[in-house]
Amino acid sequence: MPSRLMAGAAALAAVALLLPGASPADARTGFAMPGMGWSSWSVEASTRATYGTSWLTESHVEGAADAVASKLKSAGYRYIDIDSGWNADLAFHGHTDGNGIPDPDPTRFPNGIAGVAGHVHGEGLLLGLYTTVGLDKGVYDKNAPILGTSCHTQDIAQQPLTATNGWGSSWKINYANSCAQAYISSIASRFTSWGVDLIKVDGTTTDNVADIQAWSRAIDQTGRSIWLSTSAWPVPQSIESQLSSYTNDVRIDTDVECYCGTLSTWSSSVSARWNDLPNWLSGLQAGYFPNLDSMPISNNSGQAIQDGITSTERQSVMTFWSMASAPLWVGGDVYFLDSGAVSILTNPEVVAVDQASRFPTRVTGGTLQKWRKQMPDGSWAVAVYNMGSSTANITVNWSDLGVSDSHPVRDLVSRTDLGSFNGSWTATAVPSHGSRLIKVG
Repeated sequence: MPSRLMAGAAALAAVALLLPGASPADARTGFAMPGMGWSSWSVEASTRATYGTSWLTESHVEGAADAVASKLKSAGYRYIDIDSGWNADLAFHGHTDGNGIPDPDPTRFPNGIAGVAGHVHGEGLLLGLYTTVGLDKGVYDKNAPILGTSCHTQDIAQQPLTATNGWGSSWKINYANSCAQAYISSIASRFTSWGVDLIKVDGTTTDNVADIQAWSRAIDQTGRSIWLSTSAWPVPQSIESQLSSYTNDVRIDTDVECYCGTLSTWSSSVSARWNDLPNWLSGLQAGYFPNLDSMPISNNSGQAIQDGITSTERQSVMTFWSMASAPLWVGGDVYFLDSGAVSILTNPEVVAVDQASRFPTRVTGGTLQKWRKQMPDGSWAVAVYNMGSSTANITVNWSDLGVSDSHPVRDLVSRTDLGSFNGSWTATAVPSHGSRLIKVG
């Protein structure tokens, strides 16, 4: 395992701290708490009129930043993540510059990514940018010169040419050639010059561990504190242990989006996460977080795109993501964020469960689920979920937590003390797809 550059993070800031013996060229910039912010992909994925991939423009991203700054920033949401399409024209044909580095589409981003970053940073926020693993086939075809080397992009492709990434849209890179690292570093350096604070690398397969390692090293070489997000649908769990020293989060599930007229639906594919998270829990650690994808929580009424899940389901999403200490990426058109979404997303006691950077245990699965995790102060955060179709009572026994006697219980969602309970506590009348989140002790 390589040495690691660990960064401490306050709720609203991350400060890099180089551990003794760490080598910046081989280490991963870590963050003590999961990131919080907004991602553009949910609205790009929707078929609703005026949305889809053409929605991604400079004005829309800056409008999203303004909305996050005014409605969510005070609760800790900071990242504005530009997803796929920023370097593609409106027909989604991607392009790169003369050195094979992705460059912003001038129609979508007339002031470039640096211009958007200036606006985002001016709001006290951070900017994220999207890329993919592998060597883009168009970059191979143009045989672009690699900055700082005598190599060209065809020199770093594995021979015979081997298609890679989740779409097979790129060529596999031969990292035995030192110019391969130089190429990835040239992209990271360009992103850094624009003011990028997060890089999402998508399409990761079992074939792409070396790509993520190269991106990690490239980020370290920039000297900038940049969050590295490793994405796929999901990332294969078989490479989890190979990634944990290099990336800050790992996508553990398929896209949350339904690719329909809303953001998502409960069955496509919000509910899948309750079954899939337990498979990853043993490998997680502070600084290596489970990415459950964007939360479809933004707007359930009025104009603009709708979430596609009920208010009850929205709260269950927030509770589950927070119990997982997953990055809290808000999906949807946050310009139209409704008051219910603001209340759910900014509840300080629920956000604190997420930012504790502790990972849960599923006590019981199935229809009526119970999850627990111990908080830094020794108390227990306990969540119950009704995955069924009818209202139910769910009892939490203190033996589930390894404690006994009487303990105070606080409802973290309603932010009310419920009293002291001896031996157990029962969540009554939990609705279908509903949840309760309590603190015990």
